[in-house]
Amino acid sequence: MRRFRETLYRWVFTILAFASLLFLTGIVLTLFWESFPFLASHDFFDTVFGLYWYPTYDPADFGMLPLITASFVVTLGAMVVCIPIGVGTALFLHELASASQRAVLKPLIEILAGIPSIIYGFFGMIIVAPFIQNLLGVPTGLNAFTASLILGIMATPTVASLAEDALSFVPRSFREASLALGANRWQTLTRVVVPAAGSGISTAIILGIGRAVGETMVVLMVAGGAAVIPDSIFDPVRPMTATIAAEMGETVMGSAHYSAIFTIGLILFFITLAINIVAEIISRRFRLKLGLGR
Repeated sequence: MRRFRETLYRWVFTILAFASLLFLTGIVLTLFWESFPFLASHDFFDTVFGLYWYPTYDPADFGMLPLITASFVVTLGAMVVCIPIGVGTALFLHELASASQRAVLKPLIEILAGIPSIIYGFFGMIIVAPFIQNLLGVPTGLNAFTASLILGIMATPTVASLAEDALSFVPRSFREASLALGANRWQTLTRVVVPAAGSGISTAIILGIGRAVGETMVVLMVAGGAAVIPDSIFDPVRPMTATIAAEMGETVMGSAHYSAIFTIGLILFFITLAINIVAEIISRRFRLKLGLGR
């Protein structure tokens, strides 16, 4: 009976493990299947580097460069916000904060990570966007800058939590050896602890980038929705995710526009896949460095 239960458990968990692979394969095949009509009738490089996204015009323009550029600009701006705040928060929590401070701040960070993205979108649209518009005197507060700011705040808990976990893996003996050799606390932090946790911190940053790239509701609500290449960060933009969310429900199934949206999704999928592969490579090197696995 015991052997039967063990065999049953093994098969159940094996099926569950391969179910994830099955779902991933289904997603990829669906994206390729729905994108194929568009890719077969349009030059891929002309589409990716096209300057105009006017899918409802006659003739239609399916240039995706404004959408890709918008995603890149917003993600880069979000990283400028979340990397210093997230890594700085992790360093403070693990190295400088007292037990009472950590007991308060850590749960607050976890709460921020659990807030739905649409709440961030409402906050950005109702409060942050008018404030930015009045403060800087720009034509509209719904622009790439506001989207970057809100996305950076959203990604900060992810970066802070994962970076703090990476710092916790640094052996205590490293700090003790540094202090015993005469280094002060700041030198120990910057020259011993951070380099030792560098791979884990890099992984946290890359996963934060993945969170920003794949976010939909925030950029849909506060980025401005203009499918043009921006002249400055204060111009309205429309990233790839916002384009899919805004236009998918209005397209005719089987049309070129419909297939083009799936092509955007395919490009976005490969971008996020590349980000996750890089994160996994860095994380594996981090584990090997500390002898935590093969």
